[in-house]
Amino acid sequence: MNLQDTKQRFGIIGNNPLLERAIDIARQVAPTDLNVLINGESGTGKEVFPQIIHQNSARKHGQYIAVNCGAIPEGTIDSELFGHEKGSFTGAHEARKGYFEVADGGTIFLDEVGELPLTTQARLLRVLETGEYIRVGSSKVQKTNVRVVAATNINFTTAIEKGKFREDLYYRLNTVPINLPPLRERKDDIYLLFRKFASDFATKYRMPAVKLSPDAEHALVSYYWPGNIRQLKNITEQISIIEKERDINLESLLQYLPNYQTNTLPILTHNPGSGPGADMSERDLLYKVLFDMKKDLNDLKKVVHDIVQAGGGSLSNLSSDDSQGVERLYNSESNFPVVTGMGEHKVHSPIIVKDTVNGYTQPIVVEESLSLQDKEIDMIKKALKKHKGKRKYASQELGISERTLYRKINEYNIEE
Repeated sequence: MNLQDTKQRFGIIGNNPLLERAIDIARQVAPTDLNVLINGESGTGKEVFPQIIHQNSARKHGQYIAVNCGAIPEGTIDSELFGHEKGSFTGAHEARKGYFEVADGGTIFLDEVGELPLTTQARLLRVLETGEYIRVGSSKVQKTNVRVVAATNINFTTAIEKGKFREDLYYRLNTVPINLPPLRERKDDIYLLFRKFASDFATKYRMPAVKLSPDAEHALVSYYWPGNIRQLKNITEQISIIEKERDINLESLLQYLPNYQTNTLPILTHNPGSGPGADMSERDLLYKVLFDMKKDLNDLKKVVHDIVQAGGGSLSNLSSDDSQGVERLYNSESNFPVVTGMGEHKVHSPIIVKDTVNGYTQPIVVEESLSLQDKEIDMIKKALKKHKGKRKYASQELGISERTLYRKINEYNIEE
């Protein structure tokens, strides 16, 4: 079975090289019995790859069981996976086989494997190393021959450092890693997926398929897609059902893309203060500050440009004062500060003062502070004032957690 046949059989849409590389690895590793760990954000389609591996292996006639480890309560996970004996705990009225016993000779897919409790991780490690396990409430060792494919959306390095995941189990599971790219890294595939989903829902609900205008298509492709393919599918279904018009313009589409402007901001690639324990909401606040600063500067440039155009190429007074007007010019090549860390940066903005009585012009250079800390303090004060000191609503306005807001109020000694 070649690459295109695999895509068609398992309903995979897209031509992204990273996606095709992941499919190719799954096809190559399938005939072996090696353990596979699938890494990818939630909603990227990780559940398809264990099926590719199982159906292309010698175990394809055996049982295939998919287990969502995050959906099973901690008190019953051992019983679900390894079985239990009658009377081993309250409610155990009869003996029960676990998934590892039922899937003997087949494949088990452990989704959200990072959510397993540490005690269960120890049991799983023994199965992977020796093929042995013990039912809950039993002392008899049993054998199983199961191929394990696991998937996760967590950062294992961080989980191991925090003691939430066993390092030895990680290396056992990660014999062959398969990394799935998020949807935002598959921009050429986004519109293909939208069209496929739109066609499917048109058939399902017996209605014409929705279509996007060029500017709406551009917005769809440039969106961040935090929920990946699952989010795209849900939004396509909402649009198909709710919108009466089948031709969707930009204004209509943006109603279904939450935080469109925020999610299209550039990704922070370097922050000296960041680390595994950094508060991500602080980064969001920084983005908001920078975005607002750039918007203000661009608005000022537009005002100056309009004034120049209206005056036939010469600058006119911005002030309503009869004797004197002030005009601010911004260098078009440096209209936004370059931020490389958390220090202060200044934009030198020449101000031209024109005396309309004496008829002279004198340039004055003013340094405008763009300290990120000052901007943070100013925004926090404005939010608190707007919501009359109610931190809950102020934090929502700023896009940060209430805990982060409380810490920053103390840090900056802000009086409420």
